[in-house]
Amino acid sequence: MQFSEKRNFTRWIIIMASFVIVTLILWNTYTFFQIFKNEERLKMENWALAQKKINSADPNADVDMELPFQIIQEPSIPIIVTENNKIINDINIDEDIKKDSLKLKGFLEKLKSQNDAIKMEYLPGKIQYLYYGNSSLLNKLKYYPVALLLIIFLFGALVYNFYKSTKMATQNKLWAGMAKETAHQIGTPLSSLIGWLEIMKADNVEETTITEIEKDINRLQTITDRFSKIGSEPILEVKNIIEETEQSFDYLKSRFSSQVDFSFKAPKKPIMVSLNPALHSWTVENLVKNAIDAMRGKGKLTLEIVNDTNFVNLLVTDTGKGIPKHQFKRIFEPGFTTKKRGWGLGLSLTKRIVEEYHKGKIKVLNSEMSKGTTIQVTFKKA
Repeated sequence: MQFSEKRNFTRWIIIMASFVIVTLILWNTYTFFQIFKNEERLKMENWALAQKKINSADPNADVDMELPFQIIQEPSIPIIVTENNKIINDINIDEDIKKDSLKLKGFLEKLKSQNDAIKMEYLPGKIQYLYYGNSSLLNKLKYYPVALLLIIFLFGALVYNFYKSTKMATQNKLWAGMAKETAHQIGTPLSSLIGWLEIMKADNVEETTITEIEKDINRLQTITDRFSKIGSEPILEVKNIIEETEQSFDYLKSRFSSQVDFSFKAPKKPIMVSLNPALHSWTVENLVKNAIDAMRGKGKLTLEIVNDTNFVNLLVTDTGKGIPKHQFKRIFEPGFTTKKRGWGLGLSLTKRIVEEYHKGKIKVLNSEMSKGTTIQVTFKKA
């Protein structure tokens, strides 16, 4: 049996054991409840016998009534005695209820719902009925299983959250380690490519070719820099967000099909924002690629920078298939994707870069099915 299978088997054993323990506790509590209820019933029957003996006693006869009187004084249980549908006695009832006849009748109905009446025929044709409620101990015991289940539920939720957060922390460390290792592995061939580029320059290779290769090498250096920053606190610099965004946008524009109509709109004056250029470039790239995927490589893509009083908004609009409203937040969750290929990490990573590293906000501003989507990224101006 593999380790993962053993772990799942152990987990199910623990769950089943917990279920059995909870069931036993609830069953045991129910048993105690019935025992106490039966004991209280027996006490009330003895009380009824004592009351019957007192009512039927001959006042002229020399009968020892000490025990019956002692029995009827013992209970701390609420009691109402009726005769001919009239209340003739009440014991352990709140004064506020006793003073109001309507409240007292309502309380009598409550007692009738809690326990069956005890019939007391103290003389031929003279019948009284004893109604009694549950003691305070029995009432507390009645709600004990609910409190127990609530505690177990809260404890289970706490354990689940701890397990989930621990698992996520482990995964984050794993991804950060893999990203740094990727950056390290890319570094070796990248250094070699830079060397070959210098040789090509010395051999007077066509300048246009060298320029394009140089752009791609710079891009690889940027990608390496991005991966090396995962898991570390990035250094933010005050930069012109229009210039930084346009550079990334223009690079992507030259690398995609002419079937995509690219459009960039921005104010003429610089807008200064605290950002990390490498990570911001990654944000733009992920949003642009996501938009192109949504259009299946054909359509109109617009990136617009809108200046506000204290904030600046980046609006990426496509003419793709659109996003259902119930998925507006889900698209930023790790692993969520509508594509057949891909891991669903692009927008999740973008959200982390924007919100955790740059303290900004990202959301789906609007979307219509078969018409397109606009995603908005908001940064605070420096």
